[in-house]
Amino acid sequence: MPAETKTNGEDDAPTLPRPVQEHLGQKLRAAYYEAGDRPAYLGDPAIPPELDTHVRKLEQRDRIHVKGIEAVEEALGDILHPDAPAPDPVRRR
Repeated sequence: MPAETKTNGEDDAPTLPRPVQEHLGQKLRAAYYEAGDRPAYLGDPAIPPELDTHVRKLEQRDRIHVKGIEAVEEALGDILHPDAPAPDPVRRR
């Protein structure tokens, strides 16, 4: 299959037709996925160790955010929902 005569704008090399580019991209992604690292055991994180601290910080930030929203909703519960029954006096953790 001959390459198209149009250029990619950066140099004078001809580019492949779009369907061929998409097919090759799909094949490369599939090969990369197959060659990628797999977890050593069930529950083993499939992320590189270098990213572990960043992921933990994001998870912690998300948990804090959710707990903060719950605390504000609980504190403003009677204002936000005046017809709702009063919450149980025993606090949840």
